[in-house]
Amino acid sequence: MEPQNEADSALSSTPTEPSVAVASKPPRRWKFWWPWRGARIDPLAVVAAALFLLLVALWIDTRLQIHRLQQDLVRKLAEADGYNRDSRQIAGGARDALHDLEYRLGALESRFAESQNQRLALEGLYLELSRSRDERILAEVEQILMIGSQQLTLAGNVKAALIALDSADSRLQRADSAQFTAIRRAVRRDIERLKGLPYVDIEGMSLRLDTLAQEVPSLTLAMEERPAEERPAAPKPEQNWAARLAGEAWHELQNAIRIERIDRQEVPLVSPSQAFFLREALRLRLLSARVSLLAHEEDSFKADTRQCMQWLQEYFNSKDRKVTQALATLRQISAADINIEVPDISASLDAVRNAKVVRERGLR
Repeated sequence: MEPQNEADSALSSTPTEPSVAVASKPPRRWKFWWPWRGARIDPLAVVAAALFLLLVALWIDTRLQIHRLQQDLVRKLAEADGYNRDSRQIAGGARDALHDLEYRLGALESRFAESQNQRLALEGLYLELSRSRDERILAEVEQILMIGSQQLTLAGNVKAALIALDSADSRLQRADSAQFTAIRRAVRRDIERLKGLPYVDIEGMSLRLDTLAQEVPSLTLAMEERPAEERPAAPKPEQNWAARLAGEAWHELQNAIRIERIDRQEVPLVSPSQAFFLREALRLRLLSARVSLLAHEEDSFKADTRQCMQWLQEYFNSKDRKVTQALATLRQISAADINIEVPDISASLDAVRNAKVVRERGLR
């Protein structure tokens, strides 16, 4: 660009004729001027620079797109790898489930074979029992009496034994056979002996002890007792605001100091952790008393109930309604006599077995 500028300056400095200057006027060329430097720029150079910048911008954009594509590809590969791991885990779980199902199927097949064998054995037993109606009746009565004897001996359940004896008597009555008269007589004697025993509601007492154990967290401790708050009397409609204000102030002044008489000299103070362990110990004692009741262990049952009553009287608020009800329930339960000598029903069983022996000898 500098030689062109020098040529232009040389042409401008050479004197010429006006007519020659008009005839030899060069063609107009567009020139751009920098506002801050005063230099002219060639349009071709500007176009070339713009094309170069456009190519650079296109190259940069292409590189950015390639970089984004690479990042997307890496992310997709990572996701595919994660999916592949998940699929392998699912396949492993399915394999384990298949092995488990195969094992269960084998167990079911073995149980099915066992049940088939049992069914065949039961069918054989049923055929054996169906040979004689009297033999079947004797076997049923013996089974019923054995169940009642087990309930009476192991659990002391007089009610279950009475149900078993009544069922056996009804079964013999439906048979309407004279050879069962001796058995029915023995069964009736055992029923009368069991009905003559004093009734002890073991199930009801057990249920009440379980209910008390569940209500232990809601019982109020003695140290949590608070004096009853007296409410002010309702103001009369004819009183003005000054009289009502004076009455409320007098009520607050009266309740500033309270004096209350308590039945015991000192109230045991327990920390929150000690209160928790106290409630747990009381609940465990109640459950232990329930177990002793079901096992007919009178000494341990009464010891547990006495200890529970002592803790309730010492550590809990005796004015609370729930505590009072719990104490009354424990007193009523502990006064019951659970160690009752229960007779057996061996006479009925012996009568049935003797009848079976006599029948077998007669068949021989």
